[in-house]
Parts: sequence; C-alpha cells; structure tokens
Amino acid sequence: MTTMSDPFSAMLDALPAGLHDTLQRRLKRHEGILRERLHRLYGHLPGHDAWYAALLAEAGRLVAARPAALLALDGARERQPDWFCAPTMLGYSAYVDRFGRDLRGVAARIPHLRDLGVTYLHLLPFLKPRAGESDGGFAVASFDHVDPRLGTMDDLEDLAASLRANGMSLCSDLILNHVADDHPWAAGARAGDERLRGFFHVLPEREQVDAYERTLGQVFPDAAPGNFTFDATMGGWVWTTFYPFQWDLNYANPALFAAVAAALLRLANRGVDVFRLDSTAFLWKRPGTDCMNQPEAHTVLQALRTLVAIAAPGVLLKAEAIVPTRELPAYFGTADAPECHLAYHSTLMTAGWAALAEQDAGLVRAVVDGTPALPPHTSWVTYVRCHDDIGWKHLQPEAGNIGRLAAVADFYNGGRGFADGVAFQGGLATNGTAASLCGLRHADPEAAVRRVLLLHALALAFGGLPMLYMGDELGMVNDHDYLLDPARAHDSRWVQRAAFPADTAATGPIHAGLRRLIALRNRHPDLAAGVPCAALDTSDPALLALARGTRFLGLFNFSERAVAAAPGGRVLRPWECVWLDRATGQPLT
Repeated sequence: MTTMSDPFSAMLDALPAGLHDTLQRRLKRHEGILRERLHRLYGHLPGHDAWYAALLAEAGRLVAARPAALLALDGARERQPDWFCAPTMLGYSAYVDRFGRDLRGVAARIPHLRDLGVTYLHLLPFLKPRAGESDGGFAVASFDHVDPRLGTMDDLEDLAASLRANGMSLCSDLILNHVADDHPWAAGARAGDERLRGFFHVLPEREQVDAYERTLGQVFPDAAPGNFTFDATMGGWVWTTFYPFQWDLNYANPALFAAVAAALLRLANRGVDVFRLDSTAFLWKRPGTDCMNQPEAHTVLQALRTLVAIAAPGVLLKAEAIVPTRELPAYFGTADAPECHLAYHSTLMTAGWAALAEQDAGLVRAVVDGTPALPPHTSWVTYVRCHDDIGWKHLQPEAGNIGRLAAVADFYNGGRGFADGVAFQGGLATNGTAASLCGLRHADPEAAVRRVLLLHALALAFGGLPMLYMGDELGMVNDHDYLLDPARAHDSRWVQRAAFPADTAATGPIHAGLRRLIALRNRHPDLAAGVPCAALDTSDPALLALARGTRFLGLFNFSERAVAAAPGGRVLRPWECVWLDRATGQPLT
C-alpha cells in the first residue's frame, strides 16, 4: 500500500471531495512510475521535490476543472482500456480549413464521416500558428488559442461534444519538439527572461554548433539546411531542427516539461481525446549522436503517459515517430512503464507503395515479419497517405541498400509508369495524393482504382487503427495550385492538401469500394488490433497472403498481371485484393 505523501495531498487538496477516492486509486496505481521517471530525468537538480509537488498540485487543479462529461468518459475508458482496439475503429485525418473552412464547417461534415464509419477524427494543427510561414500550422504560437481563421476555443469544445455524440473521438496535434519563434515563451526569452531562455537550446559559440552538426541529420536539407539558427537578440545559435522559425524545446529543463504537461491537460479539458505527439524522436539532445530516439526521449513520453493516466485516463497518446520498423516498438514502452497507446506504422505504408512500384510484395512481407506483437491495450496506426511526404529511407533495413529505394523514388517522382508524384527534399521522398500516385489520371483509371483499394485493404487488414486521409476516399488528385502561392511554392507537400469539395454526393468507385471494405472489417473480430498477423509463403513474389487470427486470409496482388492463388485455384486480377474465410476459402461476408 502506497502512503499518501505531501505531494499527493497537494493534488488532492485541489479536488472536490467526490473525486478523492478516484484520484487516490489512480495515484496508488501510477504515481510510483511517474515519480521514478521524473526523478530519473530531473532528480539531480536542486529543488526537485518542491517542483514535483507543484506539478501534482497543478494536475489536481486541472482535474478539478475537468467537465463532468469528460470525467464520466475517463471512468468508462478505464473500465475498458482496449476500447480503441476494436475492428470498428476507423480514423480520418484532415486540415480544418481544407476540409470544412473552419471548426463549425468541420462539424457540418460529421454526416460524411459517419457514413464512412469514422470513429476518430484527427484535425491537423488548428491552434494559433506563427504569423506568416508556419509549416502548415506546425509552428504553434499558443497552446491556448485556436487559429482565429478557424474559430474559437468555444467552437472547439462544441465540435468535440458533437463528435462524441456521434461516437467519434477528436485527435489534435501536440507539437512536442518545438514552438514558433513568436510563441510567448520565445518572445519572453528574447526579452531577457532567463527562466524562459532555459526552455530552449541556445549555443553561444559556432564551434559548439559545428560539433553537433557533425553527427546530426537534416530534415529539410533543401528548404532549411542545418539544425541551428543564429539569433542576435538571444546572443547565440538557437536549435531549430525543422525550420529557422521553429525553436526546439529543452526537455532537460523540468520547468519546460511542466509547462508542456499543463498545456496537454488544458486541451484535454477542452475535449481532445487523442494527442498526436509530433516529432517524438527528436526530444532529447546528446553530443556525438544524431539526437534521435534517445533513451531520455522515451522517459519523457513515459512520464507524460503516466500523468495522463492519473489526470485524464480517457485520453490517448499517439507517437509520430517516422523511424525504421525495429525502432517503432520502443514507443509503446514496457509493461512497467507504458508509453504511447498508438504509434504510426510508417514502414508498412512505405512498403506498400514500394510493392506497387516493384510489382513484388517482398518488402511488405519483410515489414510484416519484422513487426513484433503489440503489447496489451495498444495499437498501430496504419495508413496509405497523410499530409506529409513518403520518406523512402526509413525502409532501408528491409530494402538492404539505398539504391533500391532510389529506384522506387524515381518511379514515383519521375513520372514513369502510372505514378504521378512530386519529388521532395532531394528526391528520396515523394508527395502526392493516393489517387495520383496510383495513376487515376492515366489511361486505365479502373486499374488505378484497384491500386488505391489494394493499399487501403492492406491498411485495414494489417491490425491496428487504420486512418484515411482527407479526400482519398473520393479519389482526389494532386493540386498544383500551391505553386502560385509564394508562401507555399517551396513545399511540395501542399500538392496533397487540396480543398475538399463542397458536394460529396457523387462519390464514385473508390468511395464505394472503401465503404464495402470498412463494413466488412467491422464484422470480423480477427481484424481487431492485437490479433496475430503473419505473412504466409506464396509461389508468386507479387502475391501477399496475410493471415489474421483463425479465420481471416487476405490475398493482395501487387502486379499488373493476373496471379493464381490458393485456395481453390483462385485467380486475382491485376492489382486485386480479396478477403477470404480461411475455413471455407470463400469471400468474407
């Protein structure tokens, strides 16, 4: 039995009496992990005990402010911790302005989402962005205000409530690695506030910068080379991994951790159910390394997860870690110290596209074989496209050499064959909508539709929480008008961010095919997250045979020719996928 210490009392004192028993139970279960992880990060610093007590007291105040409907949701999800692992879960990702113009317009799109079967809506950054260039909203200037173009915090709360009433969760980005250079923290640091200066990494000497740069990679080598930006007001070089206007945060500073944790809990109280933790791999800096996937980054995430488990257990954390397959499992944590509930399976997505280009399912089989079983109460996020580029280099461990992936990139970026993609950041990355990359505007649109459905069938069948990207269900194609906007022309990711059409009544064969697959998935428990998945041996390299549980068999033909496949001598058309009952060999119904 854990004894309630003074920090516990500080937390409980902030709560109404009716919540004491619930919070005491959560503290007994989770506080030991939280205390140990934070002591590991910050225990060597003076004043640690007082800082920890203040952290818990602030969390208590935020629990006390949590609306009754969200407290009830917390309780229900605590009782069913795998609620998001069911085969009926389906995600959808969209930009607010491109999808519905503003938050109220997104609410008006709920019938479209409900018709698809969506239960989880990820809205890409909608908080107040940096003035001017903002990396599509990922340079956040405030955690407590909505972008005025999109609405208000009241609109956000109304949307969250409407989504809950329709059985949908709301996911928001929480950009962990950086804030905009006009965020109040950065403005205060520039004004001479030493406390806020400590929220950032500022190197006074160029030699220090050069020492780090020798082992660092570059995220945007064309648009934003290097990892540091000189700021005369700060008197040194500010760490800026992504763009010069995005200042990396210093998680070696406990005050910064507390500020980010409080921002997360305040947004959770507005009705956000899921946080996509952006750029998680970059959170900790260590000389002589690439400053990615450092052990302390995982410790930070484990501490955030445990604080959420105490203060808002109805909330999920999702790791946006675009890393090789072998590095993905760490983002779920361990049984003793859970980390994120969800993690993007980016290599599965990339391997699917590579299989289309090579007309060989070998890379998908390698990714499936290399994917470990999920820990309890966790799920992969599987997807075909997203707002970001397809980065081919993360598939190098399975591909064996970069030359093979360069050939795949050239297939999509060079306009060879059916693909209509746009090169990004030196060519080892590709942009484009699913329909364009599958060749919808080429001579054989029926084959393109089958390719689109093939890739989505893989994401739906693999095992996890599948995500659809805005417009892919309608077969939306690339929009090159971004080239006419000087603020966007340098970033080809805007090619897949076209405005969603006002009228979706004439939805077409991709929409119909996706609705059929989604309805089929909903009926089969073997397709839930966590059910074992295996790639079976096949006689044809273009054929992927995916077995799930005891009854499901998915057959995927990644080639332009017909392929014979057991059972029953079935022949798959070019680019075709079928889902079968393993016991009967007949199509699932």
